[in-house]
Amino acid sequence: MRPVDRLVVTYLAFITILILLRWEFTFENLLLLFMHALVGVLIFLFTKIGETDKVGRVLHLIYPLILLPTLYTELGVLTMQRDLGSTFERDAVVQGWDAMLFGGQVSYDWIRNAPSVFWSGVLHLAYVLYYPIVLAGPLLLLIRKRPRQAEHVVFTTILAFVVCYVVFALYPVAGPNYAFEHPTGPVRDVWSARLVYGLLGTGSSFGTAFPSSHVAATVAANIALWREWRALALAVLVPTILLIIGTVYCQMHYGIDATVGLCIGVAVGMLGAFVARKRDGA
Repeated sequence: MRPVDRLVVTYLAFITILILLRWEFTFENLLLLFMHALVGVLIFLFTKIGETDKVGRVLHLIYPLILLPTLYTELGVLTMQRDLGSTFERDAVVQGWDAMLFGGQVSYDWIRNAPSVFWSGVLHLAYVLYYPIVLAGPLLLLIRKRPRQAEHVVFTTILAFVVCYVVFALYPVAGPNYAFEHPTGPVRDVWSARLVYGLLGTGSSFGTAFPSSHVAATVAANIALWREWRALALAVLVPTILLIIGTVYCQMHYGIDATVGLCIGVAVGMLGAFVARKRDGA
């Protein structure tokens, strides 16, 4: 198995243990365990792919990124099975951290104290583009026939997601999108804001605010790209910076969520670069 396969298997084993420890005999939980088993079978089948099976090898490389929306939704399902009051109690704790670090509730105050239709449009758009940013590197590297470099970017990105997802599972926080009333007026009515809120209404996972996986994964992917394809890293650098700002300005994450996500992204990106250097040295 590749390192990313071991990472996915370890994460799914961890979530499986959590489900069994908190066991509630529900159809949802049975479906989640069945999904874990199917992913395990998929990874086993990937080990049987031959060197000449180009399609199979591409799918083996990018399947963790394809799985992310499902794994993200799973966390929301598990959080909703717990006492929701305790989740909002953790929000109060995180809001206290924001108050200490930023002198107030920056995720609530910023867009209201400095309303801008232009920046609301740009930053909401940057927020929703994070998944294309994460996908762009591996896919374009594969098109350039650089699978080892694409594998490094995928591993680094998935590692950042896994770190955040483990925290979500153990310490779910709802986030300002749920804890505070939504902004109103032109900054909320701009088309990209409507797009974001529409997507959140159908695909958000409750309890996945702290830390910001958007920030962590995008920063980690950018650092990995800096090593493997610097021109592309520079091309997505500005969208990455806008995304970090947008998660807070658009009231999707607390300031501390983005700050810790940034730290995780940098740490994981550096770890991924170390692993890649060891690989190239070998």
